[in-house]
Amino acid sequence: MTVIVRDLHPGADADIEGFVRVRHAALPYVYFSRASVLHHLALTPAAAHYRALVAEEDGEVVGTAQVGLAHDSPEPGQGWLNVYVDPARARRGAGTLLVRAAEEHLAAHGATKLFAWVLDEPGHRAFAERHGYRASRSAHFLVLDLKHTELPPPQKPPTGVELRTAADFADDPRPLFTLDAETNSDEPGDIAIEFTDYEAWIAEYWKHPHLDRELTSVAVADGRPVAFSVAHTDGAARYGTGMTGTVRDHRGRGLAKLVKNDSLHRARAAGYTQAHTSNDSDNGPMLAVNRWFGYEIRATEVRYVRELG
Repeated sequence: MTVIVRDLHPGADADIEGFVRVRHAALPYVYFSRASVLHHLALTPAAAHYRALVAEEDGEVVGTAQVGLAHDSPEPGQGWLNVYVDPARARRGAGTLLVRAAEEHLAAHGATKLFAWVLDEPGHRAFAERHGYRASRSAHFLVLDLKHTELPPPQKPPTGVELRTAADFADDPRPLFTLDAETNSDEPGDIAIEFTDYEAWIAEYWKHPHLDRELTSVAVADGRPVAFSVAHTDGAARYGTGMTGTVRDHRGRGLAKLVKNDSLHRARAAGYTQAHTSNDSDNGPMLAVNRWFGYEIRATEVRYVRELG
């Protein structure tokens, strides 16, 4: 039985279905769909040199990798690779071949420092360390039973603040771009992010197929968005928070709780039963907010780093 690694073929249904199946088997805390896989292939900016790879054994997709450069970081030469193998087909060489192909691609495009998320389990961590990666920070996947958990009562906005949705900005989302740029720049992480390209943000984030603009809650003060909780949904039962953040000059007013509580209540009313999110382990304030809602940590990932040459 021979394992080969190649690019995912966007026109091949078996490739897309195999990619999604493997990801959900290996990483059930993150939702993928045919639309989201094709979205990343088509709309990730060219500067990222993004590739989606599959490992194939006997005509079946058994492993996946997403690979790219951190194009929205002010520090050049940073690349990332996230490799996942079907747990039922592990230890047959697929992971090693995917890592090798990913590293070669990134090195060819000038990457000198590579980052990879690895599940915090002995086998996964040992695999990363055998390939020359060292452990860095960690992040948690959290889940809330939205159907049976009693949410905090809906909150009244403080004086001078009103609640709106992302759908209210459909004609001109630039104010949300400005909000996203500031809040993301303060997120803890190994790779600093700067959103400076509005059109790239529109393509990659505003047009993401899972973005639910109606359930994305926005706090507006002095005529501008100052906090938001970004909602991604599967159109059925699963609701996820992509980002919750507040601009610096409005922090300490409880606006993160306000917008997230508003979004969660409306998501439950719309029939969503599972709420997912993730937090960097060093993001104490947001972890405290999520514990207040009743989220529980279900798994942890560790960021691994490798310097090239």
